[in-house]
Amino acid sequence: MITPDMPISIGRRICKNRITMAPTVKFCAGPEGLVTDFFAEHYALRAKHGCGLICVEATAVSPEGRLAPTQLGLWDDAQTEGHRRIAEACHAYGALVIPQIHYGGLGTHPECGPLTSPTAVMWNGWGRQDMARELTAAEIRRIEKRFIDAAVRAKAAGYDGVQLHGCHSYLINDFASDVNRRTDEYGGNTENRARLGCEIISGIRDACGGDFIISVRVSGCDPTVEESIRTAEYYVKAGCDYLQVSSGIRDVSDLPHDESLPYNRVAELGVRFHEHFRGIVPVSAVNGIRTPETARFLLENELVDTVDLACGLLADPALAEAILHGTPYVKCFGCRRCGWGPGHSHACPALKKRGNEKWEWETTGKS
Repeated sequence: MITPDMPISIGRRICKNRITMAPTVKFCAGPEGLVTDFFAEHYALRAKHGCGLICVEATAVSPEGRLAPTQLGLWDDAQTEGHRRIAEACHAYGALVIPQIHYGGLGTHPECGPLTSPTAVMWNGWGRQDMARELTAAEIRRIEKRFIDAAVRAKAAGYDGVQLHGCHSYLINDFASDVNRRTDEYGGNTENRARLGCEIISGIRDACGGDFIISVRVSGCDPTVEESIRTAEYYVKAGCDYLQVSSGIRDVSDLPHDESLPYNRVAELGVRFHEHFRGIVPVSAVNGIRTPETARFLLENELVDTVDLACGLLADPALAEAILHGTPYVKCFGCRRCGWGPGHSHACPALKKRGNEKWEWETTGKS
């Protein structure tokens, strides 16, 4: 039986337990994409309370591919030193830490750049419809280099690896999905649709070495669960060490699911992937894992290798300790729209319930 406190090998690194922090974009890095004091303190707090691995929120590899004008970045050497502060702060508590590196594609914010896609397509995003521009092969290779360069900066900053953002309608997901109707080497079959991700993975491996973790947060259902698993097989063959499974472009509500299970449809995608990749690479599940009981069920029944915590860990960093040691914590309220972090219409009620003197600081990002 797997227990939450058991160490696990991820690539050539050892993660001290099975509790990981999922990347959740909540902060404003400003137009320069620089790390602020708040970022380091935010991630260090989750490491302090027991997370074995911290995945820093989506970090842009290029300014024109951002999901927001104030997104964190790793597209310039000037951003590296700030990321070193995050890495050192988390390492002080024995946690592995990796940034999620990202290019917007169909999820690009209109103030940052045009929507881009493997194939020209009308896309409804940011409250309006726009025609996404089809990338040329030369542009694809430039974007690949942007990912590799960002990973090199991540290594220079002291991170243990990187996670590629391959879900939620962002570019790597777009190429792997049925939005991709290209007829060149980047489309037409599963291997070609996976090529963008694979070339980024192999390029990072060559540039950063064998002991650098390469994770992919992969969509588990684009265009089908079976096809997503085949795509992930190519990622693993290219050098991916760790699959962190989420959703993508497809609406998950039509996926079959036994409602009596203590985990939801998105988390079930991680379970399906774990069945396939057991003993090959570790697999995590994410989404709706907000209680120690759900986390322990997934781990102790060996349904996944690690559990990714998101809203529950924002609501109270002590959730990690509750899973590991059975200690008290404040449960996430499961708000329809998360109120954690700056720029939201309401403050996180769990922070108020905690009576944390810093709850307003955690909501506004201002110390």
